Amino acid sequence: MIACHGIGKSYGHFQVLHDVNLTVAEGECFALFGPNGAGKTTLLKILATLERPSAGHCEMLGMHGLKDKDAIRANLMFLAHGTHLYEELNAKENVAFALALRGHRPTDRDVKLALDRVAIGAFADMKVRYYSAGMKKRLALAKAMLAKPKILLLDEPFTALDAAGTEILRGYVRERLSEHGTVFLSTHDHDKTRPIASRAGILRHGALQEVAIEALKSDDLF
Repeated sequence: MIACHGIGKSYGHFQVLHDVNLTVAEGECFALFGPNGAGKTTLLKILATLERPSAGHCEMLGMHGLKDKDAIRANLMFLAHGTHLYEELNAKENVAFALALRGHRPTDRDVKLALDRVAIGAFADMKVRYYSAGMKKRLALAKAMLAKPKILLLDEPFTALDAAGTEILRGYVRERLSEHGTVFLSTHDHDKTRPIASRAGILRHGALQEVAIEALKSDDLF
């Protein structure tokens, strides 16, 4: 589902990623750890076809990350660290607009069920500018639930979520994996990630090293 072939990324003379090679299969959740500035978000943006690598290439669903962007984007969803919502629209309008851009037309009932599932259905008609950070994160997750992407990319997905929100997110990840989807996430939180991750890697100084998820300890520092 995801394949990185010698991915490198430089900004001027500063090299962010160096010779990243990785494959992630259908039904797997790969968790990417690393210190701030290690290149985690950059790698996610390359996988999402939002950044062009300086070296190498990626393949998503067997399609070339540079030549087949449109086809890849139709089957992929990237929930970035920022929620990228429209502050003057309410929750229902945000969901409908985001899904329309993907060519989807969810019914009012489907939207209601998704908002209820992430526990913000009572605020469906409230403008998003009044939402807390955690509510915005839940709304972004509701969009993903309706889109049902084959590949889900998550950047720091647990940020701003309380315990209940964390469990909603993990439940959705498990659902995507059970339906033969693939999840790739970057995070600093070992404890919240360990229950859903199939595999893990640490990105340091632009180089990726795969590690056993069981070996990650809560006192590891990145």
